[in-house]
Amino acid sequence: MSISKAANRNVTSQNSVFQRLQIQRLLAATQIIAPSTGSDVVKGLTQTSKSLPPCYFYDDRGSELFEQICDLPEYYLTRTETTILQQYAGEIAEITGACELVELGSGSSTKTRILLDAYQQLGYPLHYLPIDVCAGMLESSAKQLLRDYPSLQVCALAGTYELALAKLLPTQLPSRMVCFIGSSLGNLTPSECNVFFSQITEALQVGEYFLLGVDLRKSKQILEPAYSDSQGVTAAFNLNMLEHLNQRFEGNFDTTQFEHWAFYNESEHQIEMHLRSLRSQIVELRALNLKVNFALGETILTEISRKFDLNILKQQLAAQGLSPLHVWTDPPNQWFGLLLCQLQA
Repeated sequence: MSISKAANRNVTSQNSVFQRLQIQRLLAATQIIAPSTGSDVVKGLTQTSKSLPPCYFYDDRGSELFEQICDLPEYYLTRTETTILQQYAGEIAEITGACELVELGSGSSTKTRILLDAYQQLGYPLHYLPIDVCAGMLESSAKQLLRDYPSLQVCALAGTYELALAKLLPTQLPSRMVCFIGSSLGNLTPSECNVFFSQITEALQVGEYFLLGVDLRKSKQILEPAYSDSQGVTAAFNLNMLEHLNQRFEGNFDTTQFEHWAFYNESEHQIEMHLRSLRSQIVELRALNLKVNFALGETILTEISRKFDLNILKQQLAAQGLSPLHVWTDPPNQWFGLLLCQLQA
Protein backbone atom coordinates (compact mmCIF):
# COMPACT_ATOMS: atom_id res chain seq x y z
CA MET A 1 0.00 0.00 0.00
CA SER A 2 1.37 3.41 -0.90
CA ILE A 3 2.04 6.00 1.78
CA SER A 4 -0.66 8.28 0.38
CA LYS A 5 -3.31 5.52 0.46
CA ALA A 6 -2.36 4.56 4.02
CA ALA A 7 -2.60 8.20 5.07
CA ASN A 8 -6.01 8.56 3.40
CA ARG A 9 -7.28 5.42 5.14
CA ASN A 10 -6.08 6.77 8.50
CA VAL A 11 -7.85 10.10 7.89
CA THR A 12 -11.05 8.26 6.92
CA SER A 13 -10.86 6.20 10.10
CA GLN A 14 -10.34 9.32 12.22
CA ASN A 15 -13.28 11.04 10.52
CA SER A 16 -15.47 8.01 11.24
CA VAL A 17 -14.55 8.19 14.94
CA PHE A 18 -15.39 11.90 15.17
CA GLN A 19 -18.69 11.42 13.31
CA ARG A 20 -19.78 8.85 15.89
CA LEU A 21 -18.73 10.87 18.93
CA GLN A 22 -20.55 13.68 20.71
CA ILE A 23 -19.35 15.22 23.99
CA GLN A 24 -21.70 17.52 25.86
CA ARG A 25 -20.08 19.57 28.61
CA LEU A 26 -22.60 20.23 31.36
CA LEU A 27 -20.09 22.13 33.50
CA ALA A 28 -17.83 25.00 32.52
CA ALA A 29 -14.21 23.97 32.06
CA THR A 30 -13.22 25.79 35.23
CA GLN A 31 -15.81 23.86 37.22
CA ILE A 32 -14.58 20.52 35.89
CA ILE A 33 -10.98 21.33 36.73
CA ALA A 34 -11.84 22.80 40.13
CA PRO A 35 -15.23 21.52 41.30
CA SER A 36 -15.17 23.75 44.36
CA THR A 37 -13.63 26.90 45.73
CA GLY A 38 -12.49 24.93 48.76
CA SER A 39 -15.55 25.66 50.87
CA ASP A 40 -16.06 21.91 51.26
CA VAL A 41 -12.48 21.60 52.58
CA VAL A 42 -13.03 24.42 55.07
CA LYS A 43 -16.27 22.88 56.26
CA GLY A 44 -14.79 19.41 56.61
CA LEU A 45 -11.63 20.46 58.46
CA THR A 46 -13.39 22.78 60.90
CA GLN A 47 -15.92 20.19 62.11
CA THR A 48 -15.44 18.45 65.45
CA SER A 49 -14.93 15.17 63.57
CA LYS A 50 -12.77 16.19 60.62
CA SER A 51 -13.48 14.88 57.12
CA LEU A 52 -12.60 15.56 53.48
CA PRO A 53 -14.63 14.85 50.32
CA PRO A 54 -13.35 11.81 48.36
CA CYS A 55 -13.22 13.90 45.16
CA TYR A 56 -9.83 15.20 46.37
CA PHE A 57 -8.32 11.72 45.89
CA TYR A 58 -8.31 12.19 42.15
CA ASP A 59 -5.56 14.37 40.86
CA ASP A 60 -3.33 12.75 38.21
CA ARG A 61 -1.25 10.91 40.79
CA GLY A 62 -4.32 9.75 42.71
CA SER A 63 -5.90 8.36 39.55
CA GLU A 64 -2.70 6.44 38.76
CA LEU A 65 -2.59 5.00 42.27
CA PHE A 66 -6.23 3.91 42.12
CA GLU A 67 -5.53 2.02 38.89
CA GLN A 68 -2.74 0.21 40.77
CA ILE A 69 -5.09 -0.55 43.69
CA CYS A 70 -7.50 -2.33 41.34
CA ASP A 71 -4.72 -4.80 40.41
CA LEU A 72 -3.63 -5.59 43.98
CA PRO A 73 -4.08 -9.20 45.17
CA GLU A 74 -5.97 -8.01 48.29
CA TYR A 75 -8.38 -5.83 46.30
CA TYR A 76 -10.93 -8.46 45.28
CA LEU A 77 -13.65 -6.01 44.20
CA THR A 78 -12.62 -5.24 40.61
CA ARG A 79 -11.73 -8.77 39.55
CA THR A 80 -14.79 -10.27 41.26
CA GLU A 81 -17.22 -7.90 39.56
CA THR A 82 -15.41 -8.39 36.24
CA THR A 83 -15.79 -12.17 36.55
CA ILE A 84 -19.54 -11.82 37.23
CA LEU A 85 -19.95 -9.53 34.21
CA GLN A 86 -18.00 -11.89 31.98
CA GLN A 87 -20.22 -14.78 33.01
CA TYR A 88 -23.60 -13.04 32.85
CA ALA A 89 -23.34 -10.14 30.38
CA GLY A 90 -24.99 -12.26 27.69
CA GLU A 91 -27.91 -13.00 29.99
CA ILE A 92 -28.28 -9.31 30.82
CA ALA A 93 -28.39 -8.44 27.11
CA GLU A 94 -30.99 -11.14 26.46
CA ILE A 95 -33.23 -9.82 29.26
CA THR A 96 -33.07 -6.15 28.22
CA GLY A 97 -32.99 -6.58 24.46
CA ALA A 98 -31.59 -3.74 22.37
CA CYS A 99 -30.96 -0.83 24.71
CA GLU A 100 -28.87 2.26 25.17
CA LEU A 101 -26.15 1.92 27.82
CA VAL A 102 -25.71 4.88 30.18
CA GLU A 103 -22.75 4.52 32.54
CA LEU A 104 -22.21 6.67 35.63
CA GLY A 105 -18.58 7.31 36.55
CA SER A 106 -17.40 5.58 33.41
CA GLY A 107 -13.67 6.32 33.85
CA SER A 108 -11.74 4.25 31.30
CA SER A 109 -14.87 2.17 30.45
CA THR A 110 -12.93 -1.09 30.88
CA LYS A 111 -15.84 -3.19 32.18
CA THR A 112 -18.18 -1.57 29.67
CA ARG A 113 -16.49 -3.54 26.92
CA ILE A 114 -17.85 -6.75 28.41
CA LEU A 115 -21.41 -5.44 28.05
CA LEU A 116 -20.78 -3.99 24.59
CA ASP A 117 -19.43 -7.37 23.42
CA ALA A 118 -22.56 -9.11 24.71
CA TYR A 119 -24.95 -6.75 22.91
CA GLN A 120 -22.83 -6.87 19.76
CA GLN A 121 -22.87 -10.68 19.72
CA LEU A 122 -26.68 -10.56 19.73
CA GLY A 123 -26.64 -8.18 16.77
CA TYR A 124 -28.03 -5.20 18.69
CA PRO A 125 -27.08 -1.59 17.80
CA LEU A 126 -24.52 -0.10 20.18
CA HIS A 127 -25.38 3.26 21.75
CA TYR A 128 -23.27 4.33 24.74
CA LEU A 129 -23.62 7.39 27.01
CA PRO A 130 -20.68 7.61 29.44
CA ILE A 131 -20.96 10.15 32.26
CA ASP A 132 -17.98 11.53 34.18
CA VAL A 133 -16.81 14.90 35.50
CA CYS A 134 -13.51 14.54 33.62
CA ALA A 135 -14.09 15.52 29.99
CA GLY A 136 -10.54 14.54 29.01
CA MET A 137 -10.98 11.00 30.31
CA LEU A 138 -14.35 10.74 28.56
CA GLU A 139 -12.89 11.80 25.23
CA SER A 140 -9.82 9.55 25.32
CA SER A 141 -11.71 6.42 26.42
CA ALA A 142 -14.57 7.08 23.97
CA LYS A 143 -12.19 7.44 21.02
CA GLN A 144 -10.56 4.12 21.83
CA LEU A 145 -13.95 2.42 22.11
CA LEU A 146 -15.03 3.89 18.76
CA ARG A 147 -11.90 2.51 17.09
CA ASP A 148 -12.59 -0.94 18.51
CA TYR A 149 -16.37 -0.98 17.82
CA PRO A 150 -17.02 0.30 14.28
CA SER A 151 -20.81 0.49 14.73
CA LEU A 152 -20.74 2.16 18.17
CA GLN A 153 -22.34 5.58 18.71
CA VAL A 154 -21.11 7.55 21.74
CA CYS A 155 -22.71 10.62 23.31
CA ALA A 156 -20.63 11.50 26.35
CA LEU A 157 -21.82 13.80 29.12
CA ALA A 158 -19.21 15.69 31.15
CA GLY A 159 -20.71 16.64 34.49
CA THR A 160 -22.03 15.38 37.78
CA TYR A 161 -24.44 12.43 37.95
CA GLU A 162 -27.28 14.70 39.03
CA LEU A 163 -26.79 17.12 36.12
CA ALA A 164 -26.29 14.40 33.53
CA LEU A 165 -29.25 12.25 34.59
CA ALA A 166 -31.50 15.29 34.41
CA LYS A 167 -30.27 16.04 30.87
CA LEU A 168 -30.89 12.59 29.34
CA LEU A 169 -32.97 12.78 26.18
CA PRO A 170 -35.34 9.97 25.15
CA THR A 171 -33.37 7.08 23.68
CA GLN A 172 -33.60 6.15 20.01
CA LEU A 173 -33.41 2.46 20.92
CA PRO A 174 -36.27 0.34 22.32
CA SER A 175 -34.97 0.71 25.88
CA ARG A 176 -32.24 2.14 28.11
CA MET A 177 -30.09 0.78 30.94
CA VAL A 178 -28.33 3.03 33.44
CA CYS A 179 -25.22 1.26 34.78
CA PHE A 180 -23.66 2.06 38.14
CA ILE A 181 -21.02 -0.62 38.53
CA GLY A 182 -17.76 -0.71 40.45
CA SER A 183 -19.24 -0.66 44.00
CA SER A 184 -19.37 3.16 44.11
CA LEU A 185 -22.79 3.07 45.77
CA GLY A 186 -20.93 2.21 48.97
CA ASN A 187 -19.41 5.70 49.07
CA LEU A 188 -22.85 7.21 49.66
CA THR A 189 -24.48 7.55 53.07
CA PRO A 190 -27.95 5.97 53.47
CA SER A 191 -29.68 9.34 52.94
CA GLU A 192 -27.49 10.12 49.90
CA CYS A 193 -28.30 6.66 48.58
CA ASN A 194 -32.05 7.35 48.73
CA VAL A 195 -31.61 10.64 46.87
CA PHE A 196 -29.50 8.89 44.25
CA PHE A 197 -32.12 6.17 43.68
CA SER A 198 -34.79 8.84 43.21
CA GLN A 199 -32.58 10.51 40.57
CA ILE A 200 -32.31 7.19 38.76
CA THR A 201 -36.09 6.71 38.73
CA GLU A 202 -36.57 10.25 37.40
CA ALA A 203 -34.12 9.56 34.56
CA LEU A 204 -35.76 6.30 33.43
CA GLN A 205 -39.00 5.58 31.64
CA VAL A 206 -41.27 2.79 32.89
CA GLY A 207 -39.85 -0.54 31.75
CA GLU A 208 -36.25 0.71 31.47
CA TYR A 209 -33.36 -0.80 33.42
CA PHE A 210 -30.84 -0.07 36.16
CA LEU A 211 -27.71 -2.24 36.55
CA LEU A 212 -26.05 -1.89 39.95
CA GLY A 213 -22.83 -3.40 41.30
CA VAL A 214 -22.36 -3.58 45.09
CA ASP A 215 -19.87 -5.04 47.53
CA LEU A 216 -21.50 -7.41 50.02
CA ARG A 217 -21.02 -7.89 53.76
CA LYS A 218 -18.25 -10.26 54.77
CA SER A 219 -15.67 -10.74 57.49
CA LYS A 220 -13.28 -7.94 58.36
CA GLN A 221 -10.42 -10.40 57.76
CA ILE A 222 -11.25 -10.14 54.06
CA LEU A 223 -12.39 -6.52 53.98
CA GLU A 224 -9.64 -4.72 55.87
CA PRO A 225 -6.67 -5.97 53.76
CA ALA A 226 -8.46 -4.73 50.63
CA TYR A 227 -8.18 -1.19 52.01
CA SER A 228 -4.80 -1.53 53.70
CA ASP A 229 -2.68 -3.60 51.34
CA SER A 230 0.74 -5.07 52.11
CA GLN A 231 2.46 -2.99 49.41
CA GLY A 232 1.22 0.30 50.85
CA VAL A 233 -0.46 1.47 47.63
CA THR A 234 -3.74 2.32 49.36
CA ALA A 235 -1.82 4.22 52.03
CA ALA A 236 -0.05 6.23 49.32
CA PHE A 237 -3.41 6.88 47.65
CA ASN A 238 -4.92 8.16 50.89
CA LEU A 239 -1.92 10.34 51.80
CA ASN A 240 -1.80 11.76 48.27
CA MET A 241 -5.02 13.60 49.09
CA LEU A 242 -2.98 15.86 51.35
CA GLU A 243 -0.46 16.53 48.57
CA HIS A 244 -3.38 17.39 46.29
CA LEU A 245 -4.68 19.89 48.86
CA ASN A 246 -1.17 21.36 49.20
CA GLN A 247 -0.96 21.97 45.46
CA ARG A 248 -4.48 23.27 45.01
CA PHE A 249 -4.81 25.43 48.13
CA GLU A 250 -1.19 26.37 48.96
CA GLY A 251 -1.05 24.01 51.90
CA ASN A 252 1.79 22.76 54.07
CA PHE A 253 0.56 19.30 55.04
CA ASP A 254 3.59 17.14 55.86
CA THR A 255 2.57 13.65 54.74
CA THR A 256 5.29 12.08 56.91
CA GLN A 257 3.34 13.33 59.93
CA PHE A 258 0.13 11.49 59.00
CA GLU A 259 -0.61 7.82 58.55
CA HIS A 260 -3.20 5.80 56.67
CA TRP A 261 -5.76 4.03 58.87
CA ALA A 262 -8.55 1.84 57.49
CA PHE A 263 -10.88 -0.39 59.48
CA TYR A 264 -14.24 -2.11 59.20
CA ASN A 265 -16.91 -0.47 61.34
CA GLU A 266 -19.01 -3.57 62.04
CA SER A 267 -21.96 -1.71 63.57
CA GLU A 268 -22.32 0.52 60.47
CA HIS A 269 -21.26 -2.20 58.01
CA GLN A 270 -18.72 0.08 56.35
CA ILE A 271 -15.02 0.44 55.77
CA GLU A 272 -13.73 3.79 57.00
CA MET A 273 -10.54 5.32 55.65
CA HIS A 274 -8.85 7.95 57.80
CA LEU A 275 -5.66 9.96 57.89
CA ARG A 276 -4.30 10.01 61.45
CA SER A 277 -2.06 12.75 62.81
CA LEU A 278 1.19 11.43 64.29
CA ARG A 279 1.74 14.49 66.48
CA SER A 280 0.11 17.72 67.62
CA GLN A 281 0.48 20.13 64.73
CA ILE A 282 -0.97 23.13 62.90
CA VAL A 283 -1.54 22.97 59.15
CA GLU A 284 -2.16 26.00 56.99
CA LEU A 285 -3.99 26.26 53.65
CA ARG A 286 -3.08 29.78 52.61
CA ALA A 287 -5.39 30.01 49.59
CA LEU A 288 -8.31 29.28 51.93
CA ASN A 289 -7.07 31.53 54.74
CA LEU A 290 -7.35 28.47 56.98
CA LYS A 291 -5.27 27.14 59.86
CA VAL A 292 -6.17 23.74 61.29
CA ASN A 293 -5.09 22.34 64.65
CA PHE A 294 -4.50 18.58 64.93
CA ALA A 295 -4.10 16.75 68.20
CA LEU A 296 -1.91 13.66 68.44
CA GLY A 297 -3.98 10.75 67.05
CA GLU A 298 -6.74 12.96 65.62
CA THR A 299 -8.08 11.73 62.29
CA ILE A 300 -9.60 12.98 59.04
CA LEU A 301 -12.26 10.72 57.55
CA THR A 302 -11.55 10.54 53.81
CA GLU A 303 -13.92 7.81 52.61
CA ILE A 304 -16.56 5.33 53.63
CA SER A 305 -17.29 2.14 51.70
CA ARG A 306 -20.56 0.61 52.83
CA LYS A 307 -21.14 -3.12 52.46
CA PHE A 308 -24.61 -4.32 51.59
CA ASP A 309 -27.07 -7.04 52.51
CA LEU A 310 -28.78 -8.10 49.29
CA ASN A 311 -32.22 -8.65 50.81
CA ILE A 312 -32.25 -5.22 52.46
CA LEU A 313 -30.94 -3.54 49.30
CA LYS A 314 -33.59 -5.20 47.12
CA GLN A 315 -36.29 -3.87 49.45
CA GLN A 316 -34.84 -0.35 49.25
CA LEU A 317 -34.73 -0.48 45.46
CA ALA A 318 -38.27 -1.85 45.20
CA ALA A 319 -39.51 0.95 47.47
CA GLN A 320 -38.21 3.42 44.86
CA GLY A 321 -39.99 1.58 42.04
CA LEU A 322 -36.83 -0.19 40.88
CA SER A 323 -37.91 -3.83 40.89
CA PRO A 324 -34.96 -6.28 41.05
CA LEU A 325 -35.38 -8.75 38.18
CA HIS A 326 -32.22 -10.73 38.76
CA VAL A 327 -29.24 -10.84 41.11
CA TRP A 328 -25.92 -12.44 40.18
CA THR A 329 -23.11 -13.15 42.64
CA ASP A 330 -19.83 -15.06 42.70
CA PRO A 331 -20.48 -18.54 44.11
CA PRO A 332 -19.36 -19.92 46.46
CA ASN A 333 -17.99 -16.75 48.11
CA GLN A 334 -20.84 -14.32 47.36
CA TRP A 335 -18.51 -11.39 47.92
CA PHE A 336 -20.07 -9.13 45.29
CA GLY A 337 -23.54 -8.58 43.84
CA LEU A 338 -24.76 -7.41 40.45
CA LEU A 339 -28.45 -6.43 40.37
CA LEU A 340 -30.56 -5.83 37.28
CA CYS A 341 -33.63 -3.73 38.13
CA GLN A 342 -36.55 -2.47 36.05
CA LEU A 343 -38.57 0.67 36.66
CA GLN A 344 -42.19 -0.17 37.42
CA ALA A 345 -45.23 2.02 36.90
